[in-house]
Amino acid sequence: MQRAFTHEPDAGRYVLRLNDEIASVLDYRVLGDAIAMTRAFTNPPYRGSGYAGELVAFAVDDVEANSTRHIVPSCWYVGEWFDHHPERAGLLRPRTA
Repeated sequence: MQRAFTHEPDAGRYVLRLNDEIASVLDYRVLGDAIAMTRAFTNPPYRGSGYAGELVAFAVDDVEANSTRHIVPSCWYVGEWFDHHPERAGLLRPRTA
């Protein structure tokens, strides 16, 4: 199965495609010096395979490597991903009202 991770900045999202079909999407918004990861979604046929977690890891790596932005985990899934990866907590910025 061919996997392709892409960053689509014009659409404000990261995408994981499997054999050219969208398996998982991570939406985000740029908020000045932060990036809010707002929604992780995996299409039903691909759920339960860890694809959303792989996509979040790809996005976090991309933000760290290509910007100086902090991450705001606005999506519960992204928040849980960081709970399971405390070594990446240095990238976080807590959400404020």
